[in-house]
This record gives sequence, structure tokens and C-alpha cells, in this order.
Amino acid sequence: MRANETFFIEGPTGRLEALLIRPERPPLAAAVVCHAHPLHGGMMHFKVVFRAAKALQRHAVAALRFNFRGVGLSAGSHDEGRGEQQDVRAAIDEMARRFPGLPLLAGGFSFGSVMALAAAAQDARVRAAFALGYPIARAGDDSHLGSLRVPRLFVQGERDEFGPREAIERLVARLPEPKQLHVIPESDHFFNHHLEPMQERVEAWVATRPWAA
Repeated sequence: MRANETFFIEGPTGRLEALLIRPERPPLAAAVVCHAHPLHGGMMHFKVVFRAAKALQRHAVAALRFNFRGVGLSAGSHDEGRGEQQDVRAAIDEMARRFPGLPLLAGGFSFGSVMALAAAAQDARVRAAFALGYPIARAGDDSHLGSLRVPRLFVQGERDEFGPREAIERLVARLPEPKQLHVIPESDHFFNHHLEPMQERVEAWVATRPWAA
């Protein structure tokens, strides 16, 4: 079976371009990793999303990246976050079909983290979730975060333009356990020059097998 595989998912408005990477040993879990805002250059090959997928793969988690509707070869057009949540659920459905019986994870970067957490809050199959560069200033209604009680990881740049240290600390403090927050010193929203520590935080979290909590 190929370690890397590209294919199309049947999404709610047509096919969604996807890329799956498998670990070298039998997977312990399966994850969906979502990219940044489609109207601001976000796509599944973005560095933060790639690094997150590699962190998962290194700890025996199969990781699926995909392009939201209207990005790359994916059908449709941007839907301001409404239809994109349906895209995430279609990706989760695909991983559940490909890896039956395995715990499912959902996460993403920036806009993708908002979409992933929103989808996870509505899908009991998701056993753990993560948010990289959660864009507090642009996330809109976040009331669903209070109902999400699976283990969650937040990794944020100290100088994130859309959610600096003080803002992310306030947000995470009011959320139910179990949760973790790691702030990367000196980092901006895109983890420029700080991709390694960001990836290390994701790897350390995945190594604990949070889906088993």
C-alpha cells in the first residue's frame, strides 16, 4: 500500500482534491488536517498544514489533507465557512471509511482550525482535535467550543496577528478540560521561522495518544 496517495473525495458540492499520508507501521488513528483561508492563499500544501500532517504520521496516525471547495482541483466556490464545515465532515467520512474502527482526529491551521473544531463539535466520531494559529479575531461565533470536550491542543504564536498570547490564553481558559495550550515565543500567525517548535508541540501531543483519554 502506497505511503502517499492522491485522490478525490466526494464532497457536498462535487469532488474535493485530497492527499493521504500513511505511517510506516499500522496506524493507530486517522486524522483530517484543514488548511488556511481559501481567499488568502490557503491550500493543503501550505507549510504549517504539511508539518502538522508529518507530525501525525511520525506517531502512527494516517493524515489526510484536502483542498476546500474552490481551491486547487476541488469543485465549487468559497462559502464563507458554512459549506466548508460540510467539506470537513466529508473528509472525516472518507477517513472513517478507509480506516474503520480507528479513532478519528480533526485539526487545522488558521481558518482550517475554526472549521475543524466546528465540525468536531458536531461529530461524536472525533476523539481529539487540534488548532494551530486559531484566528480569534476572525473566528466569529465560537459558542460551539464550550461543548467540545474531547482532548484539544492549541498551538499559537506569541505575536499572532489574529490571536496574540493574551487573547488565546483568555479563550482557552474558559474552555472545558481536557485541553492544552502552547504559545511559541516570538512567533507570528504563520509560525515563520518557528515551524520546528510548532511541529514538535504537535508531535509531543500525538505521542500521548490523546484519543485514548
